[in-house]
Amino acid sequence: MCSLHRGAPARTLADWLAEAPFTLTMSSGFFGFFAHTGVLLALEERGLAPRRVTGSSAGALVGGLYAAGLSPAALRDELFRLDRRAFWDPGLGAGLLRGRSFDRHLRALLPIESFAECRVPVAVSVFDVLSGATRVLREGPLAPALRATCAVPLLFQPVMHEGRPLLDGGILDRPGLLGVEPGERVLYHHLTSRSPWRRRSSPALRIPARDGLTALVLPELPRSGPFRLQEGVRALGEAHRRAAVALDAPRAPTVVG
Repeated sequence: MCSLHRGAPARTLADWLAEAPFTLTMSSGFFGFFAHTGVLLALEERGLAPRRVTGSSAGALVGGLYAAGLSPAALRDELFRLDRRAFWDPGLGAGLLRGRSFDRHLRALLPIESFAECRVPVAVSVFDVLSGATRVLREGPLAPALRATCAVPLLFQPVMHEGRPLLDGGILDRPGLLGVEPGERVLYHHLTSRSPWRRRSSPALRIPARDGLTALVLPELPRSGPFRLQEGVRALGEAHRRAAVALDAPRAPTVVG
């Protein structure tokens, strides 16, 4: 069942999305790429394809792979096969994992090399360590941008890209909305799970509000992690089912599935 904020219009969320082009934005959240993929599956089944995608960390990873040409079903199948060895490579540095295994796996998965080759435009938020600010990447090689936005502090070592050390885009832009242009209609998938390094009281965990934005929230999904990948598979299935139900609920600023 979906609960809605008061004053929701009668038209459904699917109706609203079908009325005009929309941008899909997906938040960061520890191993939340499972849930994001479930939402993408539900959208594809209804013929609701975003014209642009933006995001941070897990959201940017799924959005970037989708924009590069992978179907939601292919993403699902890849996650069902995911093994920790695909990214688990401890080594000395400013983070437990070097990220080289993740880089090889990501490059093998991507069918293209650059942002310019994507089937829809994609914007990826990353954290620039030297400036202490968020950068939004929209051009250049895609693989290092996706790897950088997923470089969770303390878990992954920073990614050197264009001479700058970069970390997880969710550090300052958890929603991944800095890549959204003014006036865009946005479906924003908000993960309620938090990364291990983020305080429970952090303002970044709040659902953002802006004109033209609908937030889809699917609380209490199974919690995944590097040693709990099967919980991610469960989260994907549950997010898929609940997002499909939410699409038939009346559209409101926030739809909770």
